[in-house]
Amino acid sequence: MTYTEFISNQLNKFQIGKPIYTSDIAIKLADEYGLQPQKAAAATAVVFKRLMDNDNFPNLRFYQKGIYYFTAVTPFGEAGIDKECLIADKYLLPDNGYETGYTMLYRIGLTSQLPRQRCIATNKAVDCTRMDHKLSVMVQPPKTIINRTNKEYLQFLDVLDLMEKAPIDAKHPYKLLAAYVRQAELKYERLLSLADRYYTKKTILQLAHVAGEGDAE
Repeated sequence: MTYTEFISNQLNKFQIGKPIYTSDIAIKLADEYGLQPQKAAAATAVVFKRLMDNDNFPNLRFYQKGIYYFTAVTPFGEAGIDKECLIADKYLLPDNGYETGYTMLYRIGLTSQLPRQRCIATNKAVDCTRMDHKLSVMVQPPKTIINRTNKEYLQFLDVLDLMEKAPIDAKHPYKLLAAYVRQAELKYERLLSLADRYYTKKTILQLAHVAGEGDAE
């Protein structure tokens, strides 16, 4: 089987709109043929160019360097790439980030105002908050390195950290938050420990209000 045939077989596994990363294809090519990573990457780039030039896959589209996708014609035009997958792959997976900001307050029900700006806390944002204009999301550094065991806790504490600035219009915000803690099975001891290490005293006070509401239920 040639490199072109192998990569074509890999492409046939992708659904419409899902990102196709040439780096992932190159890894599979290297494993299959025992190639050095650099040689596999170069061979993959050559094959993708050939496939595009020869129109072997008429619905294959270039998104940006190293990323392709399959499109399909819809009543609204050509289907684009799945940006939710791009966001997840770039900033969230496997345990690199989480949704934060006013979006989380809206999802919990603390505010009825749908945020205009989506925000993600991610380990990929090393030193400053910035706008990813291509994906239309704001990315910000987390209070501490995000991992599998702390991301839901940090996400909740971010909500508490924002409460004084946010347009809260829920009638019983702390009751909502206490219900969220219970549903997510978060532990108050862990929340307090993280709040004490990485957040302000105001956040700890907000947590105390939530805990008090939880004890009252």
